[in-house]
Amino acid sequence: MKSKQSGITLIGFLIIIVVVGFFAYMAMKLFPSYSEYMGVTKAMNQIATEGTNGKSLDEIRRNLMFKLGFQYVDDSTIKPADITIKRDAGGTSVLTVAYDKQIPFMYNIDFLLHFNKSVPLQGNVGE
Repeated sequence: MKSKQSGITLIGFLIIIVVVGFFAYMAMKLFPSYSEYMGVTKAMNQIATEGTNGKSLDEIRRNLMFKLGFQYVDDSTIKPADITIKRDAGGTSVLTVAYDKQIPFMYNIDFLLHFNKSVPLQGNVGE
């Protein structure tokens, strides 16, 4: 009676470990930036639900930057110039935060992530 063994060889196992390790390392480098983006989204939603009646753009920026501190968003990530307010076609004010984040990966390879989030504001924005 002949039985044929089947399974993975040591070389095959090492190749699988290298591929899984590479993607795990990539995920470990990218996860903090996406976690930070979730904090930005949460802070923007808080600003939108509070209402902005009569507040100027600078007051909204200060308030948002204050809330970003509670969400563990790094101060160097979002600059005040990245925070804008525009009116859409319906006349509603829309708060937009758009920023880029560069993450070193290995040797001379970097990830460049572009984040852009917009939320409609309640109330009128003063000048």
